[in-house]
Amino acid sequence: MFRALLRLVLVLVIVVGAAAFFLGWWGSGRLRPGAQPADRPAATAGTSGHVDTEKARQVGAEVGEKTAVAASRAGEVLSDAALTAKIKSKMGLDDVVQARSIDVTTSNHVVTLSGTVRSAAEHDRALQLARETDGVTRVIDRLAGGR
Repeated sequence: MFRALLRLVLVLVIVVGAAAFFLGWWGSGRLRPGAQPADRPAATAGTSGHVDTEKARQVGAEVGEKTAVAASRAGEVLSDAALTAKIKSKMGLDDVVQARSIDVTTSNHVVTLSGTVRSAAEHDRALQLARETDGVTRVIDRLAGGR
């Protein structure tokens, strides 16, 4: 469902972009029959003065660094969400753990389990499932009951 929506949005962006490009090109007189160069508005572009390449490199490096940090943060958020989903799936498939009674939250690969368990076996199994999940660095136990 999400993929289909994403594809639709992408196709719409491409179609609108192409239409804007061609309408802008057409509207500028380029396709008008008999148009002479003098009939078209003059397009000018240029630079004046000296370009400081060292400053440009520095700004480019700063932008690149900020982009890398933002991408890393986005990756961590997705990674944390994936860890939470993996653990909840494991609990849902486990016979001992009642998954809907346990909340799983993940932040920076640290998993927090909270909620109520019925027995010590369920408590221990929930912790074990979380600890055995690849990518988890630490598990915080806030489970009540069953001890």
